[in-house]
Amino acid sequence: MKGPAPGNMEEMADEILTVEDDDRIRTAIRVALEDEGFAVREAPSAERALEELDRAPVGLVLLDVRLPGMSGFEFVRRIRTDSTVPIVMVSALSDSHDIVAGLEAGADDYVTKPFVVKELTARVRANLRRAQDLSGSAGGRTPVMRFDDLELRIDEAVVTRAGEPVALTKTEFHLLSELAVNAGIVLSRENLLERVWGYDYFGDTRLVDAHIRRLRTKVEADPSNPTHIVTVRGLGYKLEP
Repeated sequence: MKGPAPGNMEEMADEILTVEDDDRIRTAIRVALEDEGFAVREAPSAERALEELDRAPVGLVLLDVRLPGMSGFEFVRRIRTDSTVPIVMVSALSDSHDIVAGLEAGADDYVTKPFVVKELTARVRANLRRAQDLSGSAGGRTPVMRFDDLELRIDEAVVTRAGEPVALTKTEFHLLSELAVNAGIVLSRENLLERVWGYDYFGDTRLVDAHIRRLRTKVEADPSNPTHIVTVRGLGYKLEP
């Protein structure tokens, strides 16, 4: 799939690509999003979605994880090789394993079926806003931060480890930046959920835990024994100063 190079956080178009094999559900999602002012493209399969992304970039992908042919998980892994486009999964409420697996594959967020339209659009807006925030300035924060072999250039949205670039999704970059500007301070899962994802409804901390695990695989020399992003049992996470 063609797309931005790993680590490229450039702003993309605001179109939404809906990937759903059920025609009725796909149509319902399209109508709901269009009613909220979004431009929507559709794909009935992961394979077709890849073709759509090759044709033109989108601002966000809304992805059903249970698809015929290529699964939603494989689709996420494929596009994460060269794209940071936000991905919101759509999963049945009972499929807890699917949610965690999708997040660890590289999805940014999820919404469960049956979903409420206002919740769906709120999640879409929050993820688009977070992605677009990266095109702005550092907002008064320290532009370059170093933690041993780890360096963050916040206003450039660039991370390096031992001098080598680290490819992060937009959500991973926001999460790492939030930990960095609060280095040494323990941030609870609920606190990170509100600061990074922009909402705290349902109190679902799986978003945080899954992204911390994925982030550690990229910034830690030994993810099973982290030295940068550490867990403070019963409280949350902190970045060691």
